[in-house]
Amino acid sequence: MIKIETYVADNPLTGLSKWWGQPDMPDDLDYPEVPLTDEDGEQYDEPLTFVCQIRCEDIGALDKEDLLPHEGMLYFFAALDYFLGDIDTAAYPGMGAWLPEYFRVFYAPSCDNLHTHRIVNEDGSPATLPAERIVFSSCNEAADGLRLLGLPYIEEVREDMPGRLSLLQVDENDRWGLTFHDCGMLNFLLRPDDLRERRWDKTECYLFSF
Repeated sequence: MIKIETYVADNPLTGLSKWWGQPDMPDDLDYPEVPLTDEDGEQYDEPLTFVCQIRCEDIGALDKEDLLPHEGMLYFFAALDYFLGDIDTAAYPGMGAWLPEYFRVFYAPSCDNLHTHRIVNEDGSPATLPAERIVFSSCNEAADGLRLLGLPYIEEVREDMPGRLSLLQVDENDRWGLTFHDCGMLNFLLRPDDLRERRWDKTECYLFSF
């Protein structure tokens, strides 16, 4: 299983593994959005929060069971703005299993010809947290913290979503201001057969908070 540690960077880490920042994607991948309805009944689309991109060659040596691709780029998006402090206007996906529109997992088979998708506020400033460098290392299959692969750290999630691997585990972080209510975790989950077949569209997302 693969532990993720992040460190403040002084550049956007274009084309590299990174947490937060702006995603570098091929032209055939559009930035994902969640459809919402305002107080007047008007529909609009809100960009999902870019969580991270994983350059798969960076984790090849740690993926002993060859569960993930070892080339290309893996992308994770989720409706996290609410949990980053935007409680008044951001989408709230709720507890437990999220509806599919509140998260996405994309994969690009090559890291060539990627283009940065920039999401900005009305004043032109970046609408995302600064990119952070990722360092990967080995860990046990149910470790806490940020992690690729293995089982969800929280036993209740394993019971509620049996037979799933934790493709990505997202833990709270005071430095980012990321909190899941009192204390919780978000897991991107995938059945082993779907993972082996690269069925990223079968990914599920589950939020648990004590």
